[in-house]
Amino acid sequence: MKLTNTACKNAKPEQKQYKRFDGGGLYLLVTPTGSKLWRLKYRYLNKEKTLSIGGYPEVSLADARKAREDAKALLAQNPPKDPSACKSEAKRFAISKSNNTFEVVAREWHKTKNNQWTYKYSNTLMRRLEMNVFPILGNRPMSDIKSPELLECLRIIEKRGSYDVLKRTTQACGQIFRYGIQTGRCERDPAADLKGALTAAPISHFRTINLKQLPEFITALKENKARIFERTRRAVWLSLYTFCRPVEIRTARWADIDFDTKLWTIPAENMKMKRDHIVPLSDQVITLLKEQKEEIGAYNTEWVFPSQNKLKNPMSDGTVNKAIKRLGFGDVLVAHGFRALARTTIREQLDYDSEAIEKQLAHKSAGALGEAYDRTQFIDKRKSMMQDWADYIDSLTK
Repeated sequence: MKLTNTACKNAKPEQKQYKRFDGGGLYLLVTPTGSKLWRLKYRYLNKEKTLSIGGYPEVSLADARKAREDAKALLAQNPPKDPSACKSEAKRFAISKSNNTFEVVAREWHKTKNNQWTYKYSNTLMRRLEMNVFPILGNRPMSDIKSPELLECLRIIEKRGSYDVLKRTTQACGQIFRYGIQTGRCERDPAADLKGALTAAPISHFRTINLKQLPEFITALKENKARIFERTRRAVWLSLYTFCRPVEIRTARWADIDFDTKLWTIPAENMKMKRDHIVPLSDQVITLLKEQKEEIGAYNTEWVFPSQNKLKNPMSDGTVNKAIKRLGFGDVLVAHGFRALARTTIREQLDYDSEAIEKQLAHKSAGALGEAYDRTQFIDKRKSMMQDWADYIDSLTK
């Protein structure tokens, strides 16, 4: 006699498990704990086997019967297929597919690259993905994502006018898909098809002065009619003499400066390219740093340029730029602009080759040979260059 929904519902547990048959090998197994489990008994290659279909009432009587018919259809194929093996394969495929979603692959890719990035850059990149991509594509299998779907996701960033975020997020997506190809999660990179489809970020350059304006700026910095706080004024001088990035200036630590060798070694975690960077210090910079140390030495702070209000913290991000503005050059110069100024002037006026300048700017060298010119082969040339640059700056107003 075939089962009914009422019979399934009213089946009570007993001391021993028992079966209620529906026909065609399908039965409901009732256990002493009260569980009701659908099972299908069948023969495959002359061996009796049992297929687990699920529990009642999660799997209804109608669903269980459909599963029985599906299993029979597999057994009827030529050659016949084992329903249990097909179920296991489907389960493995589902698990594999869940491990191949964009978010899973992206986080795996991010982890493999983490040792190449600074902590700040790593967090910023993951934050962009979490805010802009994961909510839309995170649960999608990598192999299912096509170019139009990725484009639609990136259009949301474009509509906000966040073109730099758009550019960097698109680049990250491309790298994630290429990693997916390498690890067998997908076969192609849909980001590669989006070239020209999105608004390009407007070209942006940091404001900087030219060589003709430099003497006027140096004079204003020396005279300090704007009454800039002396520690801040030294930070501006250090920015000009070393042309390091603003974040490297404001987070400079006494522990990283060697007065004997006249070298400042910026640790990898503070560098954009996540590798140590050596800055040869001119005589002018050594004098400046000694003055700074004499003034703040009693404060017991690790920072060369501590915050004026909280000595345990470094100088705030916009301090040097505010000082430049008070000197009257805010419309034409920012702290980062000293880098472009030094790059051009050292090459044209002091006749140093681009390789040494780019190395001092902490830019990645063009080739493997250039990358090898690091602490040894370039350091003597860079020492001379940094001293010549400081002397040249001083000569402009003498």
